[in-house]
Order: sequence, then C-alpha cells, then structure tokens
Amino acid sequence: MEIHVKVNDKPVTWNVSPGEKLLDVLRRDGYLSVKFGCGEGDCGACTVLVDGRAMRACLLLAGQVEGRAITTVEALGTPDAPHPLQTAFVECGAVQCGYCTPGMLLAAYALLRENPKPSEEDVREALDGNLCRCTGYKKIIEAVLLAAERMGRS
Repeated sequence: MEIHVKVNDKPVTWNVSPGEKLLDVLRRDGYLSVKFGCGEGDCGACTVLVDGRAMRACLLLAGQVEGRAITTVEALGTPDAPHPLQTAFVECGAVQCGYCTPGMLLAAYALLRENPKPSEEDVREALDGNLCRCTGYKKIIEAVLLAAERMGRS
C-alpha cells in the first residue's frame, strides 16, 4: 500500500505492507536516529514526533501516519549548527552511550514547543517513558532546563 507523509518537512511516498511498523519504515528509509529498543513502547528509544506530538514509532503502523508530519532528530540540527537542546545535552554530560538520546531530545523538543519555560517537574513528566540506563536522569533534566533558559533568551 502506498502512503504519503512529510518526514522532516520533506514529502515522502512509501510502499508499505499493511502490518509494517513506522519504526521499520523509517529505519529502512535511512532515519537511523529512530532506535529499536523494546518493541513495546516502554523505553522511548523509537520516539518521533507525529504532528508535533511525541509518539512511539514501534507502536504505530505505517498506515496510521498517512498524510501526517513526522519529525526525527535529524531535523533538529546539524553537526555544524546543533539545536540548543543538542548543545545542552553535550555540555551537561547528558549523553553517554547515546542510544536513548534521540528519543529524549524529541520528547524534550515537543515539551519546549508547548511550554518554553518548564519546571523540573514538567521536564520529568515529558520524559517519563524514555528510559536511560547510562546517565540517570539528573543530567538530562539539567540539559533540558538549560536549553529552555537559552532558548528563552534568544
């Protein structure tokens, strides 16, 4: 079946099987920041934004995103011009193995678009369901709050 979506603001047409997961289609199309973690929606490694909302790509059938806008972490910044969230994650030591980082970044990005001045509790709630086994959450939360502060000044 053919579906039409926008991925990172670019129109894309995919030929997919009826039961194919969005996660598998994105990875097949080269969006490797979308990670396979648990396959059950519990870890957040496969988080993408669908029409601006953080969602688990391992739980979505590709057909469910027909006509919708998908954002992966590849859209946030580049190595030469990183997004303030990416810079803050590096500066705060919120990145170790990096496996959870794309999902954390997108969940934080969705939060900051809705709430540019979040409290620590807001950040904790937005990141709930994104698991990190390396850094713990203190540095990640600090990074999101730092990015929010910097983005508020610019």
